[in-house]
Amino acid sequence: MSRLKLRIFAHSWISDWNHGNAHFLRGLAYELTRLGHEVRCYENPNSWSMNNLWQEGTDKAGNTILGFWKAFSLLDVRFYKNDEGFRQFAEEELREADVVIIHEWNDPAIVQTILSLKPKLGFRALFHDTHHRASTNPKEVRRFPLQEFDGVLAFGEALRQIYINQFGVKKAWTFHEAADTAHFQPLNEHKNTDVVWVGNWGDEERTRELMEFLMVPAAGLRNHKFAVYGVRYPTEARTHLASAGIDYRGYLSNLEAPQAYGRSALTLHVPRKSYTNGLSGIPTIRVFEALACGVPLVCSPWSDVEGLFRRDEDYVCVNNSSEMKAKLQELLHDAAAREQIANNGRETIRKRHSCIHRAMELVEICKELGR
Repeated sequence: MSRLKLRIFAHSWISDWNHGNAHFLRGLAYELTRLGHEVRCYENPNSWSMNNLWQEGTDKAGNTILGFWKAFSLLDVRFYKNDEGFRQFAEEELREADVVIIHEWNDPAIVQTILSLKPKLGFRALFHDTHHRASTNPKEVRRFPLQEFDGVLAFGEALRQIYINQFGVKKAWTFHEAADTAHFQPLNEHKNTDVVWVGNWGDEERTRELMEFLMVPAAGLRNHKFAVYGVRYPTEARTHLASAGIDYRGYLSNLEAPQAYGRSALTLHVPRKSYTNGLSGIPTIRVFEALACGVPLVCSPWSDVEGLFRRDEDYVCVNNSSEMKAKLQELLHDAAAREQIANNGRETIRKRHSCIHRAMELVEICKELGR
């Protein structure tokens, strides 16, 4: 296999504050590097995610950053400034590139500058989309010069169809996220939590769902310990959590998630509205990482239309809050059932959905592009 020179621009590699995509981006670049390809990772050190990480406090932010460098010492992370000198920086960095991958969470002006260098430098360019705004807010995606890309990496078939049918891109591939199994594995931790949910509150995109599938069941199971990790929880949300008897534990760095899963008997998947209608079939990264960590997963309504997993084998799905309460109670009293679900889910990750699999898929896509 020939050695590819890959350049990947992302919002941040180092900070994962409200940046769940960091899990897959890091894992993908890590596995591509281990396959022998030359991978350079670019970010603006003054990103929104990084600035908010520092707001968590110097000790927390410092430990998170040190944890990243320790886990991903193989990655070649380079920094740029979003100023008048960026064009010269990009031209020097991309001079010998085969393929440049630009994640959707980038400044459109930066993207335009990179693409303007294509005719001169001859690289191929791929747009990598792991968000729902192409469906829910398409005008934001139209800010990017999509026709200048050689193709789009869409993290679900429904999203790929939007790029083909609505945006008219030349080529688009379904390129699902996956688990970074080099860093996410089952840990034999002391269980101090019955049910954990890892996720950010965000922009009121699943408030009703969290009330129905997390808070109401928790309030009815007060003899069990529920915990939530995440950021951007307003005062009202924290009040609801406390009223339901749920322990809110704040920011959790992605690399600490295996420990949080390992200390819990069960975890939940509560997708945002957009992933249960217009983009049905696209799981969040939390599904991949939870299954990789061997924690049994119980989901609110979600249709796996692409058949990524085996329903009722790799995970359990319920239809309403009463079913959620009953299923949680049942599994918390059935260690054998929990173990079977956990083993099934991890097996599917190992066979189909690791970052190693996606790295090899990306290499094939690059070959198709002629690089």
